[in-house]
Amino acid sequence: MKNTQQITKAMKQVAAAKIRRADALRKQSRPYADALAQMLQDLLGAVGHVDHPFMKPGTAGTPAGIILMTADKGLAGAFNANLIRVGEVMLREDKNLRFYPVGNKARNAVRRLGQEAVRIWPLQSPDKLTAAHEIAVQVSDDFIAGRISSVQLISPKLVNMMSQRPETRQLLPVVAPEAPPSEGGPRNAVEFEPSPEAVLSHLLPKYLEFTLYAAMLETDAAFFAAQLVAMSNASDNAKKLIDVLTVQMNNARQASITKEILEIVGGAEALAG
Repeated sequence: MKNTQQITKAMKQVAAAKIRRADALRKQSRPYADALAQMLQDLLGAVGHVDHPFMKPGTAGTPAGIILMTADKGLAGAFNANLIRVGEVMLREDKNLRFYPVGNKARNAVRRLGQEAVRIWPLQSPDKLTAAHEIAVQVSDDFIAGRISSVQLISPKLVNMMSQRPETRQLLPVVAPEAPPSEGGPRNAVEFEPSPEAVLSHLLPKYLEFTLYAAMLETDAAFFAAQLVAMSNASDNAKKLIDVLTVQMNNARQASITKEILEIVGGAEALAG
């Protein structure tokens, strides 16, 4: 138990060190993601009609595409299981699904469910931006070719260090958001060159790619946060169990010593008698 406690303490320290870097990368990408989402919303509100495949409904009767994003490793409590459970529920409701697993745990879950993965991407890739680009190209090609009717992403959302909840988002087709009520007067007019339609056509693929990249960074940070909590609880439980086992060991040793003393005293009394 002491050896196990040393392992869990070491893993806790490793997770604490890695989560700082993962959370820093996640926060650094947030301003770009917010600006990109705001620009997309402005464009969707400014254009009348865009003849882009991402804006069109998917082919009816084709399976829905599911990007299931988990971690590559375990020992993080119910982190991976909660994400996989969302995919299982979706599969029970609709048997006609096409999975794109990201992460080794997602790969194993898809195989266990008897589904065939289109392609597999590890989460801990050397270049996450390149991996996000490959995923975006794969799902967009399948969507445009009519092999899938939509693309949905199952990934974790890091609420705080103690809470990480699964989140489902529809990536394709892109739905124009409803115009929010104006607050604080009219907004500044924005001009797009050569036209809003042309800018939007170039922005949609980049938006899909960066959404996946941000989700991979979020999954990284959420996994290390879950592992930090799990290893901290494991270390505390190991300490409690060590204390209980130490008391039992001392009681057993004391009973053994007392028994030996009684045998010696009994033998001495017998010789004296």
